[in-house]
Amino acid sequence: MARQKKLYDKPQESAPVVKSEEIKQGEKQEVKEFREKKEKPKFAFKTELGKRVASGEITQLKEIFDAGLKIREAAIVDALVPDLFSEFVFIGQARGKFGGGKRRLIKQTQKKTAEGNKPNFAALAIVGNSNGYVGMGKGKAKESMPARDKALRNAKLNMLEIVRGCGSWKCGCGEPHSLPFTVEGKSGSVEIKLMPAPKGTGLVCENEIKKVLKAAGYKDIWMKSTGQTRRKLNFVYATIEALTKASETRAKGYKVYRGAV
Repeated sequence: MARQKKLYDKPQESAPVVKSEEIKQGEKQEVKEFREKKEKPKFAFKTELGKRVASGEITQLKEIFDAGLKIREAAIVDALVPDLFSEFVFIGQARGKFGGGKRRLIKQTQKKTAEGNKPNFAALAIVGNSNGYVGMGKGKAKESMPARDKALRNAKLNMLEIVRGCGSWKCGCGEPHSLPFTVEGKSGSVEIKLMPAPKGTGLVCENEIKKVLKAAGYKDIWMKSTGQTRRKLNFVYATIEALTKASETRAKGYKVYRGAV
């Protein structure tokens, strides 16, 4: 006997629910509040300076530098400068024929042991708000990603308040677009000289050094360098030393802007 097929009634389509404008506005507001809570970062501070930042007692980096306090938590910089500019310097080099190769972000070295080759990775990060503050940090690890994270964290801990001005006799506009005076820096065999330039000149320097000067907030600078500038680590170190000297120098007769303007 043939088996009979069971017929099921199709479910009736329910009528569309018409929502009022008040309900729609309420739902949009709930979604907006949920997204804001989700996107808002939460910082767990451990140091006393971090707790002062969390309580709202300190709201700017300038207050920390004016008080001569030391930043010991990277989250402090993240909380005070949410739109922080970050960039990596190409300190490594890929393998190529006859010693040549393309520049890489990660520098890889390895140690030969009886157990085999033990690789090590290093990265150099630059952070800044492009308005008077810049930091540099180096990170090392057995893998590339932890090295980059360490470099970013160390760069935030080494934030520096730089000086700006208009020290070029060709310009004299008085705006903080360049250096107020000439400064020099040295690291290893690399010696550099940063000189103020008139408005509209741009950053006349090597591409990796441009990352440091842009992060600091400079727009017009002349640079002169000598030594083994192919060593990008020493090149960047010399630049940071020059900016540190400029911030420590007492400028007499120059209009100087310190930190954010």
